Amino acid sequence: MSGETMKAIRIHAFGGPEVLRYEDAPKPEPKPGEVLVRVHAIGINPPDWYLRDGYKALPPEWRPQVPFPIILGTDVSGVVEAVADDVGGFSVGDEVYSMVRFFSVGESRAYAEYVSVPASDLALKPAGIDHLHAAGAPMSLLTAWQFMIELGHNEPNPLQPHRHQPVPLKGKTVLVNGAAGGVGHFALQIAKLKGADVIAVASGKHESLLRELGADGFIEYTRTPPEDVAHDIDLVIDALGGPTSGRFLRTLKRGGALFPVYPLGFAGAEDAEKLGVTVSATQVRSSGVQLTDVGRLLDDGTIRVVIDSTYPLAEARKAHERAAKGHIQGKIVLTVMPLKKGA
Repeated sequence: MSGETMKAIRIHAFGGPEVLRYEDAPKPEPKPGEVLVRVHAIGINPPDWYLRDGYKALPPEWRPQVPFPIILGTDVSGVVEAVADDVGGFSVGDEVYSMVRFFSVGESRAYAEYVSVPASDLALKPAGIDHLHAAGAPMSLLTAWQFMIELGHNEPNPLQPHRHQPVPLKGKTVLVNGAAGGVGHFALQIAKLKGADVIAVASGKHESLLRELGADGFIEYTRTPPEDVAHDIDLVIDALGGPTSGRFLRTLKRGGALFPVYPLGFAGAEDAEKLGVTVSATQVRSSGVQLTDVGRLLDDGTIRVVIDSTYPLAEARKAHERAAKGHIQGKIVLTVMPLKKGA
């Protein structure tokens, strides 16, 4: 460490949003293979609050042991401040974005003014969008992309014995549950881009946005359970997942697929087999290569990042309280530097 400090959000114990502390922390230096990024904006994601509360949804033996203090967060957009001697392809002053070191629990350290990033996790920020929108993309967009288009890594799948396989989308009918959220609003746009008809499931206040993003059909789940009205679906992307995901099995054609983004607690394996439905999930992994690919789609507006709300880094607690209320439209983003017009 250089001995210099920066501002960061750290936790010294697991708990609710009240454990988030805005304080001085050591400023990192890039190790071999790394780039130091001065952070302009940070996207927040469910793994941030899973780690904050100590992964209490997991069985105790699965909970990672992490030394305190911990800087939360994975998703950043910013400007290259320094580059390790062995790194090519990036220069001081480059605008970049990344999902940092995921999945390495507690090692991402993105809720900060500076973060060191493995060069392999980094991509040039799409020029057509600002740091705010770029920070909203990495984890949610890579999750949708790795589930639906290209896995892009060979990491073993702790969620199931077989490798996750995306399915063809052209001419298919895709239902996206939780379509207004971070992963959901990208999944909808990817399905449309690849030639699918898309039914979006969300609460009524999101309908106009989801139609704008390309939804062909809309189910207001607070009025009508989607599993009662949707049928002959080829693929369900359940962006909420969890124990209730099995209800979508009966909406699918034989030969169809259910991809629960959060597969823990899924209890319908036997039913899926009887119905001839594939159930599959994966765990998103960092990829600078894929961020470069999807960056082209963000750059020209083919895929849009929707921002729910923004908070200064010092108010990360308020951002987590907003997340806990649910019904998020797109992404919540923390701002680190004053965002000028076009920043």
